[in-house]
Amino acid sequence: MFPPRFLLLRSAASLTRRSLCSPAASKHGKAPNMAEVRNRLREIVGASTNWSDHQQVMAERASLSSMLAESQSELPAKRMKDSLLEVHLPLGSELELREKYLTYHNTVRFGRILEDLDSLAVLISYSHTYNSALKTSPLSIVTALVDKIDMRQHVIYPDCDIKFTGHVTWVGRSSIEAKMHMSQYRDGAYAPILDATFVMVARDPTNKRAAFVNPLKPESPEEEKLLQEGEVNKSRRTELSTASLLKVAPTNEERKIIHDLFLNTLDANTVSFRSRILPPSSVWMEDAKLKGLEICHPQQRNIFNRIFGGFLMRKAYELGWANACSFGGCRPSVVAVDDILFQKPVEIGSLLMLSSQVCYTQGKYIQVRVHSEVFDPLTQQHSTTNIFHYTFASDRDVPSIVPKTYGESMLYLDGKRHFNQTVES
Repeated sequence: MFPPRFLLLRSAASLTRRSLCSPAASKHGKAPNMAEVRNRLREIVGASTNWSDHQQVMAERASLSSMLAESQSELPAKRMKDSLLEVHLPLGSELELREKYLTYHNTVRFGRILEDLDSLAVLISYSHTYNSALKTSPLSIVTALVDKIDMRQHVIYPDCDIKFTGHVTWVGRSSIEAKMHMSQYRDGAYAPILDATFVMVARDPTNKRAAFVNPLKPESPEEEKLLQEGEVNKSRRTELSTASLLKVAPTNEERKIIHDLFLNTLDANTVSFRSRILPPSSVWMEDAKLKGLEICHPQQRNIFNRIFGGFLMRKAYELGWANACSFGGCRPSVVAVDDILFQKPVEIGSLLMLSSQVCYTQGKYIQVRVHSEVFDPLTQQHSTTNIFHYTFASDRDVPSIVPKTYGESMLYLDGKRHFNQTVES
């Protein structure tokens, strides 16, 4: 039994700790938490919390197609502040919630943050398309692309409150760009942690065709700049897609890089194209893989009864992190996440196969690509669902990654391109 004086001191210390890591309640106002965000999303689309009701709910949503606009001009323009949201994650005061985000090494699980960003981006998009005349939204808004997540601070404390803010910054006819910022309360103030840009798409109630979204009207020079940046981002994505190594040959400079790598692995004693040796402080690319499999249960479903995109991002991130950790021999920190492409939805009950590959290294940096696909055991068919790109930093220089085949060489160049984009930004 502890003496009363010790208990009093411990209570005072705990109170001081909370005050440094949690702002006063009045500062929080009525900002929602992540549980309220997900509840609000279910209300917006009329989703059921009971899996056994999902077929009836989806059938009811199909009847909402008549509420869709036939052209974008029918929809009123929205302001950026119409979609502005602020959400709190009270890790400093809610111990049970903290357990969900805590790692063994007393840091925050970044995969959980990816899940939260995905949910927030969807709610921001629904806030932009909100129609007070409709009880249930006829739109099915899903994540199409995680364009970029840039880390501004690599340490996220598990016992300090987190704040997310974000709003729509650009729209197309059926697509929406949402920018979000995450900060953490520490030592009496919020400090920036990361900036994220997601691209969402609006579909009809059955998720079979594109649907129109409200146009966006900037109200200040700052908002006009954000809108122009959205156009630049769209053009950049188009250029990157056009220059994909799956479509066109590498540049002359890239071809020289690959040839130099090849020459560096030839055995000088045999003078043979087939005799390859591994250079010092290097690892063959085929030896830098890590794979995993997930059975997709109803627990991981989203509001449209498919597998939640945030869950896919978390699982891919954790596999990529484990691969980078194994490759570098230490616990890496995430530097950037970019170009996560959602090619097709993952159905409940799917066998999800994840394959991570270290595809490029430079100094202390490790570029990891994670490929996810669903496998149908009845047809024996594999279908790609997502591609993920992560940049990690080690606390020491890591071995060079060396491709053997032409296919691995293309992975190497693709990884180098993503790493260069991260460095340049």
